[in-house]
Amino acid sequence: MDKIRINHVIGVNGLLEFSRDEKSGISLWEDVANNVWTWDQENGGTFSSINRPFAGSIYESSLPVGDHPFQLYSQGTPNGVKVTILLEELLNAGYKEAEYDAWLVRIGKGEQFSSGFVEINPNSKIPALVDYSNSVPQRIFESGAILLYLAQKFNVFLPKSASEYTEMLSWLFWQMGSAPYLGGGFGHFFVYAPEKFEYPINRYSMEVKRQLSVLDNRLSETEFISGPTYSIADMAIWPWYGRLALGRQYGDKAGEFLSVVDYKNVIRWAKKLESRDPVKRGEMVNRTSGELSGQLRERHSSRDFEFNTEDKKSKL
Repeated sequence: MDKIRINHVIGVNGLLEFSRDEKSGISLWEDVANNVWTWDQENGGTFSSINRPFAGSIYESSLPVGDHPFQLYSQGTPNGVKVTILLEELLNAGYKEAEYDAWLVRIGKGEQFSSGFVEINPNSKIPALVDYSNSVPQRIFESGAILLYLAQKFNVFLPKSASEYTEMLSWLFWQMGSAPYLGGGFGHFFVYAPEKFEYPINRYSMEVKRQLSVLDNRLSETEFISGPTYSIADMAIWPWYGRLALGRQYGDKAGEFLSVVDYKNVIRWAKKLESRDPVKRGEMVNRTSGELSGQLRERHSSRDFEFNTEDKKSKL
């Protein structure tokens, strides 16, 4: 069969002004269904460089290793922020053994495809963590797995009762399964896609609003996600849905478009977490956008928050 590169069907004028040609859409689908997809590196829009249709490294480069027990390789995306929030919460709670080095992995430059990174995460996604406190270093990848690993290791930020613990697990896995609809779905098509199409924006907007409604209903019953206990479920969900509810994910227009003000319980919960100092610090680590004072691109000690943010560096 011939190979075909899929570009786009519909041109648009403005974000939500669409034209529709059903006949051409059907014709394209018939062409696609009878051919074989091939990779077009130029057809991906923003972040097209962060993925590819094959696994493994594409260049040789080892990872740096600092002095602390935990070595984190990440970037300040919502998935990366989950882990830095927990690490900062652990340190704030007095767990000195949770001290860590956070190394920036620039996913837009393809650094997640280095041989060193692929060795600790064969899936080439941030975040990835190595625990050197064990006799044999332990790699952990997938943000939810990292949260659970650290919480279990220090036996903290986990509900004590079996019932609430099980509830926490349910919500942790809910987040892992739901966030791709928000990030790879809504966020991609609303903000980053090279062309704006009505169908995917409608589809993912409906799903994200449904998810926000699920959270809002839950938080109408309880203070935190799993119940009365602040847990890793909150830390997992907040960087995605909490920031969205506060108008800080995908810009003000996204919040307005989704009418996030309707989700009063989510907003109450999101503000509560936002006010925590460890959450504020966790958001800064490995961050490469926004105010320079909020960017701590690498973190090697608590002093870095005071002396090594990008605004301080720019004055040197």
